[in-house]
Order: sequence, then structure tokens, then C-alpha cells
Amino acid sequence: METVVLGSTGIKVNKNGFGALPIQRVSTEDAVKLARKAYEAGITFFDTARFYTDSEEKLGEAFDGMREKVYIATKTAAKNADEFWEQLGISLHNLRTDYIDIYQFHNPSFCPKPGDGTGLYEAMLEAKAQGKIRHIGITNHRLAIPGCMRHCSFRSAIWQRIRILH
Repeated sequence: METVVLGSTGIKVNKNGFGALPIQRVSTEDAVKLARKAYEAGITFFDTARFYTDSEEKLGEAFDGMREKVYIATKTAAKNADEFWEQLGISLHNLRTDYIDIYQFHNPSFCPKPGDGTGLYEAMLEAKAQGKIRHIGITNHRLAIPGCMRHCSFRSAIWQRIRILH
């Protein structure tokens, strides 16, 4: 099994990860079976998002009682700090965990930065200080945000859209 380290996070995982977007189209029972089968095959990195309908809940069900054996990344589309805290709370509840390994800004139209007026980056840093998230990332499918990616410490041909910021 070939492994990779996700940038400066220290997270070492199978080169293949499990993208949970498609499991929103199957039953919870089937989704749990798929996620566990992937885990049994050596996959320990699972990527989802708050707005992939019920995929967070399905991963929460799949890894309930064994959370420490997998790495979970999820995403927020929050536009301000209040939305951020609400979405983080929902994600933690859905995933049945008290922490998220990589919490990412999900396809923003701007680069969340300290002092930008949204409070998003400051909320991420506070959530990290509280132990609710371990690493901060960003995904973007529509544009390259000038100056935003220069602080990223993770680049991979496998997960080209995931960037670890902090």
C-alpha cells in the first residue's frame, strides 16, 4: 500500500482516499458498508462536506466507535463567523465526533484571510485552538485565488483541490 503525507499536517494515509459525495445517493446501510469496506481495504482518509446532503451522517454512522482509526476532512460554505460556528456544530454532530482532522473552506469566491472582515479565518483559528479542528484547508473548483494558495503547505496530484492553510 502506497502512502502519502498530507503536506505539513503529519497525516499519513493511503494514497487513495474516499470521497463521500456519491454516498448521498445510496441508503445509509449501503453507505456504511461501502465506507467500512474501504477502511478494511486500507483507506483511512475520508472526505465529505456539510452540503453533500447526508454524507456526513453516513460517515458518522460508519465510524461510530472507531473514530480514532480514520482521518476525516469536511468542508464549510459559511460566509461569516456565525454561519461557520453553526455549520461546524452540525458537522461535528453529524460525524459523531468532537474533532475534524481537516476542516476546509468549501469553494469560496474569495480567500478567507485574517482581518478580511468576515471573521471566518479567525473562527477557524479559534476552533483549532479549542481542538475542534486539527488543520485548516481550502478547496476551490472555480478559480485560482491570487495570493491565497501561497500559504498552502499541501499539494498533491491525488487531491489537487485540497490545500492545507494552517
